[in-house]
Amino acid sequence: MAGGRFGAAIATLGSALLLVAGSCRSGDGASAGGSAGSVFDAGAGAHGGAGGTWAPGGNGGGGSGGEAAGGEAGGQGDAGTGGAGGQPGQGGSGGAVALRVMAANLTSGSAQSYDSGEGIRIFQGLRPDLVLIQEFSYGAGSTGDIRAFVDAAFGTSFVFARESGASLPNGVISRYPIVAAGVWDDPQVSNRELVWARVSLPNGNELWAVSVHLLTTSANDRSLEAAALVSRIEAEVPSGALLVLGGDLNTDSRFEGCVGALAGRFVTAGPYPADGDGNDDTNGSRTKPYDWVLASASLQPFATPVVIGAQSFDHGLVFDSRVYTPLSDVAPVLVTDSGATNMQHMAVVRDFVVP
Repeated sequence: MAGGRFGAAIATLGSALLLVAGSCRSGDGASAGGSAGSVFDAGAGAHGGAGGTWAPGGNGGGGSGGEAAGGEAGGQGDAGTGGAGGQPGQGGSGGAVALRVMAANLTSGSAQSYDSGEGIRIFQGLRPDLVLIQEFSYGAGSTGDIRAFVDAAFGTSFVFARESGASLPNGVISRYPIVAAGVWDDPQVSNRELVWARVSLPNGNELWAVSVHLLTTSANDRSLEAAALVSRIEAEVPSGALLVLGGDLNTDSRFEGCVGALAGRFVTAGPYPADGDGNDDTNGSRTKPYDWVLASASLQPFATPVVIGAQSFDHGLVFDSRVYTPLSDVAPVLVTDSGATNMQHMAVVRDFVVP
């Protein structure tokens, strides 16, 4: 990944705003100011206005309305073996890319945000490359606050896409450049949408990533949400594209209707990620499978065990600091982090090696 400083783009999508901080390439901008859910390519640091055209800006400062929210891009070396708490090093251009994907609704405390720090420590300890994040709130929610959160949890080279104007925003955080991003309408809920991003991997492949947060109200509502999502994917994402979905589905079981709906584009059958005791449930009390990382049929063959220190989790990891040992492998995580006040979810981690 090339060095340099990334810019940011803010796109008006109907009533929603999407902040993209990353290495974005300019597009024709035809849908940048269109209705919510339209696909667009955002130019780095440029805001074309409603219905306008996007143009690239330099270092986040070029173009009207651009904000320098991006961080410093880190270089990539040869693939190497993973150390404690980490995963194999990322390969250079043209080689296989080791990719750690995490679904994360890890807010805690009284503000339903990441301010209290437990979720940040979990991110630091697990070292993901791509995060499908829910309740993406920190500080006052300003661009600077969100940038500070990403810097602290992941590093200054990471970039992000986050919906704005939502009380419980979804987002995508990536080690690699986000070349396009947007929101798709969730017709069942008013305080958040479905956020997608297209990520450029160092070997030239592109990966579509979708962050979702389904309702708690009923299984029927979740089925309707999932059906709407699959409909948008069918319309927007090529059938053979590499595609991953992650997030808080709020499912009571692995057999809900929404899981069946998602099977239209994702591999939903087990075996599933689990902790070291074999428990694959992800809510705070560890009795329900709320949180998922799902791969498309084109991505699934590249799944590989999650290796942390001397441990290997064949189908992925449900991380619970209360049961994980040794915590020295995932420093600076504390044993109490996953049981923090109002932390209702566990992190779900899957690893892939994408040729």
